[in-house]
Amino acid sequence: MNSLLLIAHGSRREASNQEVRELAKTLAQAVGDNFDLVVPSFLELAEPSISAGVSRCVGAGSTTIRAVPFFLSAGRHVAADIPNELQQARLQHPGVVIELCDYLGSHEAVPAILLSLALGGTSAELNPQGFGKK
Repeated sequence: MNSLLLIAHGSRREASNQEVRELAKTLAQAVGDNFDLVVPSFLELAEPSISAGVSRCVGAGSTTIRAVPFFLSAGRHVAADIPNELQQARLQHPGVVIELCDYLGSHEAVPAILLSLALGGTSAELNPQGFGKK
């Protein structure tokens, strides 16, 4: 069983945390056969924690977890804190493969998304092969 663990920072503002949970629900509807489960998790300030998110995946029967940091830059959290948290999870669940994916801001589509926002467009208008509108 394959799971996607969406990792966000977490916020004191609960509405922001709820946005991440809703994003995870939207992802769950879009993953098709790629993932059996999508679980939101938070580095700090909100629940579930990364450890709790991994445990939820494992409890559901996951043997592979792909962790995607929902972060825009490779600051300390992306470079050190998240990898450390996932290493601890690997030690707690030695039979489970836990892979750390690139963070959101590193994806080549980010400039096109930003340009679309600046031009008042929507995600439906993005050209996945490059910048701007179709």
